[in-house]
Amino acid sequence: MGQAREVMDRLTTAMNEKDRETLAGCYAADAVASTPDQGELTGRDAIVNYLFHFWDAFPDVKYEAVNVHEAGNVAIDEGIVTGTNTGSLMMPTGENLPPTGKEIRVRSCDIARVEGGEITSHHFYFDQMEFLAQLGLMRELSSH
Repeated sequence: MGQAREVMDRLTTAMNEKDRETLAGCYAADAVASTPDQGELTGRDAIVNYLFHFWDAFPDVKYEAVNVHEAGNVAIDEGIVTGTNTGSLMMPTGENLPPTGKEIRVRSCDIARVEGGEITSHHFYFDQMEFLAQLGLMRELSSH
């Protein structure tokens, strides 16, 4: 196992244990994250706050790895994010939605580049439509 895999595994454990200090220590101070819902985030604090937002909205959130890969200084994790929406959810517009009480099971993929034992670049991928539909926040599309 290389350094990229070790850092990504530490990040996943910190997420599942809701260990903010360890989570922050996985990222370089000037790390950049690309997200499907909030765009680009720059800096350790912005990324950690983004992840903590999910903890607030889904206090029981868990990540289940399906496939893990490593190529040089890059770790790739495919998995499933599960949780129950019992906290308010901040939307990309800045609007806070009240809890729906619904459970989610959303496929995700994370790609992290590690340099000097810290993540310098993290790309988060998940299907926003799947996420919103499972929360009951999408209106049915009607055919005309």
